[in-house]
Amino acid sequence: MRLPDNLTYEVSSSRGAPAVLFLHGFMGSSADWRDVTAALGDRAFCIALDLPGHGASLGLRPEAYTIEESARAVIHVLDELRVQRPVMVGYSMGGRLALYMALRRPERCAGLFLESASPGLESEEERAARRASDEEKAKRLETEGLEAFLLDWYRQPLFASLAREEGLLRQTIEARRRNYPEELARSLRGMGTGSQPSLWQELKGLAVPTLAVAGELDEKYAAISSRMAEISPRVEPMTIPKVGHNVHGEAPEEYAALLRRFVSGLSLALGEAEPVP
Repeated sequence: MRLPDNLTYEVSSSRGAPAVLFLHGFMGSSADWRDVTAALGDRAFCIALDLPGHGASLGLRPEAYTIEESARAVIHVLDELRVQRPVMVGYSMGGRLALYMALRRPERCAGLFLESASPGLESEEERAARRASDEEKAKRLETEGLEAFLLDWYRQPLFASLAREEGLLRQTIEARRRNYPEELARSLRGMGTGSQPSLWQELKGLAVPTLAVAGELDEKYAAISSRMAEISPRVEPMTIPKVGHNVHGEAPEEYAALLRRFVSGLSLALGEAEPVP
């Protein structure tokens, strides 16, 4: 049986605490979560992954850059670490992957903490249009490089709130400059919203407690979180005031406190760890 491609990851040393798995967004990496994992301290065994095409998870097989293969690779890491059911924390692209895993492999997930995440696009027409848009972006990355792409990416209304804090926007862009454009192009083609299956019809079967967090200024994802809660009784929507799409970057202390409370409220039933005190 073929093993999935290996993903790089960082872990904390709190092996006896509840396991929490962190999945970053597009152009991010495991390093994005260091402030959050530091805030959790020894109250969680934190696992932060580099998803395909990001961080040091580079040069993988072409099919590795899909949501299906990414899920297999994540489970391979969990098996390697002997972690059965972590709490999954996912931001944007990472949130889509976390939701996919909770729905398709519920026995490997104790709870979901979704940030600015969506179950995908509902119609094939919408998905086809997004695939075409992502293909255009991927070609730009391959032909024009990263700098022009970053300037356009962070001009999107989705990230307007980042610009209110010049230092945060500068820090974010500087971190994104560490990416390789050809790897990001592969990720866009394989893990873009147009390439993933729609999960809306599966939400009624969601089996784990889920907190769907969105920023007040990110009206699109706040509405998505509320709609998810209307479909599934396991989903609780949560809106964070005065922030946009990147909640953990714009309100790190509030985000970490909310995550601590969420992990504390879950009963981890496998005996690997007790709930966070």
